[in-house]
Amino acid sequence: MTITDLVAPEAILPALKVISKKQALQELAARASALTGQNERSVFEVLLQREKLGTTAVGYGVAIPHGKLPKLEKLFGLFARLERPIDFEAMDGQPVDLIFLLLAPEGAGADHLKALARIARLLRDVDVAKKLRASRDAQAIYSVLALPPASAA
Repeated sequence: MTITDLVAPEAILPALKVISKKQALQELAARASALTGQNERSVFEVLLQREKLGTTAVGYGVAIPHGKLPKLEKLFGLFARLERPIDFEAMDGQPVDLIFLLLAPEGAGADHLKALARIARLLRDVDVAKKLRASRDAQAIYSVLALPPASAA
């Protein structure tokens, strides 16, 4: 499974304008709903519930909000580069400007966890994050996400 198996070019928001974590989750839920056919409120509620367990900000300006939906048929990813960083209650105190939303079917199990690990590895790569922050349009961001992972020499 590659990142491009999770996120399609139309699921990339190159300059999302939000001022809070809640607004970011609402905007992401709305876009995910439009692309998956899932109920927007259900998507938002799943994301909010997950955040209540603890922030999905993983540090370095990156957040990976995620959740499982009963009617979803396959893993779904959505990537947003924020126009301005926002507070996401990250453990390292850094504001977040790169968000990768991951939605999974309720029975996804290990696939969901593997996808989360892959996304976290990719976005914590300093070079990848730098390229994503420098990219100004969806196609450029998609190209960076599509890069093969650096080989573990």
